[in-house]
Amino acid sequence: MVSSGSLDRKAVEQVVRRMLSERWTAKAGAPRKPAVSNDGPNPLVVNVSARHAHVTQADLEILFGPGAKLTKLKDLYQQGEFASEQTINIIGPRSRMIPNIRILGPCRDYTQVELAYTDGIFLGVDLPLRISGDHRGTLGGVLVGPHGAVNLVQGIIRAERHVHMHPDDAAHYGVKDADYMKLKIEGPCGLTFDRVKVRVNPKVKLEIHIDTDEGNACQLATATRMELLK
Repeated sequence: MVSSGSLDRKAVEQVVRRMLSERWTAKAGAPRKPAVSNDGPNPLVVNVSARHAHVTQADLEILFGPGAKLTKLKDLYQQGEFASEQTINIIGPRSRMIPNIRILGPCRDYTQVELAYTDGIFLGVDLPLRISGDHRGTLGGVLVGPHGAVNLVQGIIRAERHVHMHPDDAAHYGVKDADYMKLKIEGPCGLTFDRVKVRVNPKVKLEIHIDTDEGNACQLATATRMELLK
């Protein structure tokens, strides 16, 4: 047995951080691949998209100061996209706050916050279910950073589950942009998700995004087989 005096506080903190980092990477960062693929041109990958924000460069500078730039924490599955080190707080219409919402990069031409259904319950609002970028009639709130705050008139949504597809994948599955498919998850908590929206773009890799509520419902980490169905 190791005595309590054999490790100083700094060493213990380093061990704890490393263990937490490894656990996070194993459970949340690694793509989930099916035991049996759909035999398409690209492997089927399902990832849980946790709550996050996209911001414009102008809003980034309001939140973090003039000249602020997003700094990369880790790469995401889609090429060129990354989780940044920057996080913000959001205050909803009823003055309830969710802290530490990570900003994803690079900056976009709109500012948007994507939350899960249970986040909406906490905020006391009915989150509109939308595809990213569709902000018509959506909720607003206040985004708070270390330098300033942004009064977001609209752009707080619950992201509709969707599948990013290269045109080759769309041809393989016989679908087109804006169609709907089904995602079948097999395992201890297996279930089938209806209405997985197809998003076709020649710059993307095949990837399905579900939110944290959906990932917890099917216990994605224990999935034994995943299949995308027309």
